[in-house]
Amino acid sequence: MYRFLLTPRWLALHVVVLLVIPAFVLLGQWQFGRFEERSTSSHQITGNLAAAPVAVEELTSPGGTVSTQDKYRTVLAKGTYDAGAQLLVRRRVQDKAVGFYVLTPLVTANGTGVLVNRGWVKAGSTADALPEVPAPSSGEVTVTGRLRPTETEETSGIRDRAGLPAGQVLLINTEAIGRGLPYGLLGGYVDLIEQSPAAAVAPAPVPAPDVGEGGGLNLAYGVQWWLFIGVAIGGWVLLIRREAADLKAAATAPGGPGPDEPGEGEPGPNAPSRSAEPSVPSGPSGPSGRSSAPDDSEEPSPPGESAESAEPAVSSPPGESADLRA
Repeated sequence: MYRFLLTPRWLALHVVVLLVIPAFVLLGQWQFGRFEERSTSSHQITGNLAAAPVAVEELTSPGGTVSTQDKYRTVLAKGTYDAGAQLLVRRRVQDKAVGFYVLTPLVTANGTGVLVNRGWVKAGSTADALPEVPAPSSGEVTVTGRLRPTETEETSGIRDRAGLPAGQVLLINTEAIGRGLPYGLLGGYVDLIEQSPAAAVAPAPVPAPDVGEGGGLNLAYGVQWWLFIGVAIGGWVLLIRREAADLKAAATAPGGPGPDEPGEGEPGPNAPSRSAEPSVPSGPSGPSGRSSAPDDSEEPSPPGESAESAEPAVSSPPGESADLRA
């Protein structure tokens, strides 16, 4: 009954199912991996944002880097802004508008500097027009902000290029920016949260990072991919059972060939031989047993003459003899 499973059409379906199942397994595992990564990152960022501020020098050093574990950690820095070394970071979107980050080095008492992202300003009316940028505070200030790792093309997805207007950059790359400064820069940079004393006019503050759902969507997608495995197997079995039921119903239908009967066009064991000649029905026979069909060997009677056998028989009245009829 299940010999149809070896037909080309069903063999192709078997191959598709056998390829789909491991693909769904791998996609589910990948989504679960993303869920673990994002959940770990979300918990870590949440903890760093809630942690008490520490001095920025405790988490980074001149020419050093910021570890992933310290990303968005709240830090403190004290010094004076170097307004002459201020830069504008192009193509930064905030509140669904394109603008610039205002990046100003803060020189500490020990002679090292840290890049401070003072906030965001809207772009000018044209691509070449300079935006209006509030000047940094003069004198010594204490900055509170979120520590961020240096940006690269790989980590940011932004492609750096040369030929930009003077005082503008695309990436907040501490190493590249530090080459043009007379003092060393701490690794990473700081997104300004607040400063003391507060500035009279300041760029729009950079919003806090969106922690999100901690990879909740990835978990849902992983479960969904693994549910598809059951759907694929269940659909495969259902199609096989339906095909078998259809074949069985066709075999047992009235007038249809049974499971042990010959199919359409095949002669049965009691069928007459095809070589037998069909019988020809004979016409009505006369009294002598000969056929009443006209004999081609007999000549027809002349016109006007009738055969004696053609005269109708006349019945005699009762009591008359044959001689009186003559």
